[in-house]
Amino acid sequence: MLAAPAAAFAGPSTSDKAEIARVEAYLNRITTFKGRFLQASSTGEYSEGSLYVSRPGKIRIEYDPPSPDLIVADGSSMIHYDKELDQLSYISLGSSPATILIEDKISLTTGGLTVTGIERGRGTLRLTVEKTDDPAEGNLTLVFSDRPLSLRKWVVVDALGVETTVSLLGVRFGVPLDDSLFEIPTPPSRDE
Repeated sequence: MLAAPAAAFAGPSTSDKAEIARVEAYLNRITTFKGRFLQASSTGEYSEGSLYVSRPGKIRIEYDPPSPDLIVADGSSMIHYDKELDQLSYISLGSSPATILIEDKISLTTGGLTVTGIERGRGTLRLTVEKTDDPAEGNLTLVFSDRPLSLRKWVVVDALGVETTVSLLGVRFGVPLDDSLFEIPTPPSRDE
């Protein structure tokens, strides 16, 4: 069963509010996780790699070759490191809707977010949120297996309508993660 378009969502019902609260409670219990991911874009791009999350504020997205990309947030800064170009670019921590997954306290209905869709399927739950003050910026859909609730993937639709799906594989929750995973890399200095 497909959800109605976000514009047709009339707002959460009482049962929807209970589901939102259940999802928030689940996400707030997660302190760390790691696993593999597959990332596919509606533009035809495909990549995979390893993902490490330590809440609050820390994430490491390490793409497999041939991609030279590494994204790291250390709790205060987020960078994109292009290993091939040996170049760092700083990114706003809130630049992707998916960064809500590393917030100190995850709330899908406050802090500038609005739930725009809830979809229940056989053994799945999908919940879509967007920025309340700028819905044209895009949205994030979190996809869970249900009973028990477990995060399986997320889908980001950006302002241009490009859809990027990140599917989680072999994820382990509540595992110890070394702080060095979240250190911002320093590119080797070049001789001039």
